[in-house]
Amino acid sequence: MELLGVKFAPLNTPLERRLQTLAAAAWIMMLVFGGCAGCVITALIIFYTTTLRYFIILYIAWYFFFDLDTCEKGGRSDSWILWMRNHAWWHYFCAYFPIKLVKTAELDPSKNYLLCAFPHGVLCTGAFGAFATDVLEFHKLFPGLRVRMLTLRQHFNMPLFREFVYSFGACSASAKSIEHLISVPGGGRATVLAVGGASESLKCKPGTYRIILKRRKGFVRIALKHGTPLVPVFSFGETDLYSQVDNPEGSYLRSIQEMLRKFTGIAPVLPIGRGLFQYSFGIIPQRRPVTVVVGEALDVPKIPEPTREQIDDYHTKFIEKLVHLFETNKEKYLKNAENTQLIID
Repeated sequence: MELLGVKFAPLNTPLERRLQTLAAAAWIMMLVFGGCAGCVITALIIFYTTTLRYFIILYIAWYFFFDLDTCEKGGRSDSWILWMRNHAWWHYFCAYFPIKLVKTAELDPSKNYLLCAFPHGVLCTGAFGAFATDVLEFHKLFPGLRVRMLTLRQHFNMPLFREFVYSFGACSASAKSIEHLISVPGGGRATVLAVGGASESLKCKPGTYRIILKRRKGFVRIALKHGTPLVPVFSFGETDLYSQVDNPEGSYLRSIQEMLRKFTGIAPVLPIGRGLFQYSFGIIPQRRPVTVVVGEALDVPKIPEPTREQIDDYHTKFIEKLVHLFETNKEKYLKNAENTQLIID
């Protein structure tokens, strides 16, 4: 039904689909407003309660003095995160799009891996469903591997909200955190890094795949330092979940967004999605399929002090692996594959 140019969802939409939409809406609301909400709730408790304030003060003291760097030391243990990663709510979330996880090669569980995910999209939706939850059964596709997804350190500094981020097994995307995870003896670690980061989200447009990689070489240096194989991961359909308010490079809006990104580390994307009961506008992602494809690992030697030439060499090899993964799979998962190219900035 369409009214005044707004396309509304049918009244007879099945309850299953309603719950899927609600799960996607709750996820985006938590990611966008959870950090600020946590800070506001903490302030209100401290200033406007009598007994409860002491508990929140003790909580802040605990995480500031004892838990502040947990995000760089492997995050929470499995016993704390499995309940959230397997929660029924995330089944609805992954089914909404739907998100699918595809394996193209074996990964030896006796090794540690650095999975490099592209594109970032607006919010790494595909990677979140595939690696921050157990709904898509990564642990069964790749037995013996424990997966940890990396995100901005800033998220772990926000009271209350930080516990939500930790509950998925997330860790900081800092170099110190990556090195801690990939150097765990005995192997069995799969660490997921969105290499393009927040900068890449500003380039996200439906039907296009433009990623930031040419100047991103730090992950290759870390991998060489520890001899950790690099695994290309590509989320087909990731860029179709949102449009953005027009922000071409050089525009006033884009300049403000870049300035805020540099200051906060978070890209202030102005997404255009859908609403809870209508399809024309809102911040809920569109219901479009996302297929997360895990490629073949690029083995790298262990070089404690890699030279620039060695870093450049394996960076080039990784790009070749990523392009090969994209070109050999785009026909399967993209509608307009013949006219879709991977642009690497």
